[in-house]
Amino acid sequence: MTNPSNHPDPELSAPRENASNPSTREPSGRRGAGARVEARNLGRRFGEHAAVVDMNLAIEAGECFGLLGANGAGKTTFIRMLTGFLVPSSGEITVDGISPARHPLQVQARLGYVPEMPRLYSEWRVKNFLGFVAGLHGLSGHEGKRAVARGIERFGLQEVAKRLIGHLSRGYCQRVSLAQAFLHRPSLVVVDEPTVGLDPRQREEVQERLAELKGECTILLCTHDLDEALRLTSRAAILRRGALLAVGQSAELLAGDAALRFFGDAAADSPEGGLP
Repeated sequence: MTNPSNHPDPELSAPRENASNPSTREPSGRRGAGARVEARNLGRRFGEHAAVVDMNLAIEAGECFGLLGANGAGKTTFIRMLTGFLVPSSGEITVDGISPARHPLQVQARLGYVPEMPRLYSEWRVKNFLGFVAGLHGLSGHEGKRAVARGIERFGLQEVAKRLIGHLSRGYCQRVSLAQAFLHRPSLVVVDEPTVGLDPRQREEVQERLAELKGECTILLCTHDLDEALRLTSRAAILRRGALLAVGQSAELLAGDAALRFFGDAAADSPEGGLP
């Protein structure tokens, strides 16, 4: 069985590190309507390749914001800088005025993360796994149990709470992934391609869960799906070859076929990969 203490995912490992230092932890209670994210002249290079180029972007507290672009457009690099797992080459990005490059634990304490492919322990039962994650976020005793119960109810996991994660459908695994990201009521949640690989019914269920969460925190939705972005986000930004091409109201920016002109010709040799 996998050793939980060696888990590499940022949404699991960072809070555990953080828990030993109360001075860098946020209180476990509600933190308001969400975090404000701001990028100022943000850039990141990998050798000669510019993955993100002079980006200026503000995501307001409490909004559901879409980050769109083809593979290699710079989305993953932006996320890695936002979460403190990659240092900018130039400029700055902040979460509520805090730099993740200088104070990664303070930012990660505010953060929830839903990866494109759920990173879960197949040998664990759903309820036990969520209890483990709650503990990593400093939620113990009655507080931890309440957080787990809330996550199970909110994401419709009652029927599978005692089942092994390895026996769940792809749709249920994604619900578990969503539940673990929201357990500690973060002020910022990054959701990366949440419906890739799901059948139409599963896609609808996951999108419904996300729609219910709008306004409770800031949500950064990274997706290739224009319809999904239109449904869930109020504003969106489109990246192409590391550059910010357009920012605006989703209903205007993504409607019709016009948005398709922003996609394609992304750098095929981009060094972007998944989050560490």
